Amino acid sequence: MNATSGASKRNSGAAERVLVLVKPDGVERALIGAVIGRFESAGLKVIGIKMLKAAGEQVARHYTDDESWLVSVGTKTKKAYASKGIEVKESEREIGIRIRSLLMKELVRGPIVAMALQGNAATEVARKIAGATEPKSADPSTIRGAYASDTYALADSNGRPVRNIVHVSENAELSEKELAVWFSDDELFDYTRADERQMYG
Repeated sequence: MNATSGASKRNSGAAERVLVLVKPDGVERALIGAVIGRFESAGLKVIGIKMLKAAGEQVARHYTDDESWLVSVGTKTKKAYASKGIEVKESEREIGIRIRSLLMKELVRGPIVAMALQGNAATEVARKIAGATEPKSADPSTIRGAYASDTYALADSNGRPVRNIVHVSENAELSEKELAVWFSDDELFDYTRADERQMYG
């Protein structure tokens, strides 16, 4: 049964949704199954999944050219560098623009796997499972900590974003916006996992 009823289904019970992308580095390293398993084992239900070669227009909508987003990304990056004693002379907005460009190039570099996951506190749980953005700093029990060891320093020296296997939406509101970029309503499905009663009943 397709889940096409929109907001009513999204907000019922344990029905928060989150977008996860297995990025080109994760696909190339044959980690698709391992990534899916981590999320499913934690009780998140796959309600949509597909492999695709991302189009430039699609990636531009995913990494939105929004002033507040650019500044937010730049502020976080500048703060991360400052904590390591590195001075960055670019403005927060300039950093955001540069990072957006790098992220877009990386996502179209090869095939990706897009997943729509659903569950209780789905975004928070998925981000915990994914781990810290920089694999070197991620807990070894997380996807990024277990399967990658890239660093910001190495990524910067190679002129690319950090390769950390997955993208996970930052918050529940952004999850819905990002899901709409990658999935139509008829590509998302409503079904009951065998263990939902034990988890949420």
